[in-house]
Amino acid sequence: MAGSKDIRHAVKAELDFDPRVDSAGITVRNMNGDVALNGTVPSYPQYAEAAAAARRVHGVTGVHNHLMVMLPPGDYRDDAMLTTAANNALELNVTVPGNVEATASDGNVWLTGIVSSGFQRAAAESAVAALTGVRKVTNDIEIRNEAETANVTNLVQDALERYGLFPDDSDVTVNASHGTVVLTGHVRSWLEHDVAIGAAWMGTGVSDVRDDLAITG
Repeated sequence: MAGSKDIRHAVKAELDFDPRVDSAGITVRNMNGDVALNGTVPSYPQYAEAAAAARRVHGVTGVHNHLMVMLPPGDYRDDAMLTTAANNALELNVTVPGNVEATASDGNVWLTGIVSSGFQRAAAESAVAALTGVRKVTNDIEIRNEAETANVTNLVQDALERYGLFPDDSDVTVNASHGTVVLTGHVRSWLEHDVAIGAAWMGTGVSDVRDDLAITG
């Protein structure tokens, strides 16, 4: 693993390099690959992208996003306006069921409702995350799916083998029970981690994914 100073500098360089992030207000701390982002950004998409940029850096094993979204004065939206905009965005997204609703308070958008898959839940969050005036998104959407999950363990394991990202001696294991998929073992990067999590969410009948993977860096 790269030294602590090297990782911190590499994360800062990646933040400076990423055109989707205004890194001027961000400071980076690192402790043996466990990275903390502190400071401010001017939008919620930048808040999310800053963490994604840090995860791309080799040697990073954990990211703690402590950034605060400080909206420019022209981007502020009152609660009624932002609530309306968020619900309109949900309605226009064909992936999001009609029972999902948004409520806004001081730039914080709260999502509620019931969906049948993790992709629908993620689509709802994506639909509102980039709206002007959003400072934070709290996703309390429930996933309810009565489909049989008995074969999910083998299906997800087979998918991971198809992707070819994991070495033959990988100890990543998949276990599914009552709609919950549990992933355990070690991965070498956040890319491998995210691929494994994404594959787990693709399983029919999956209502929750428990991430017990360790990133070795």
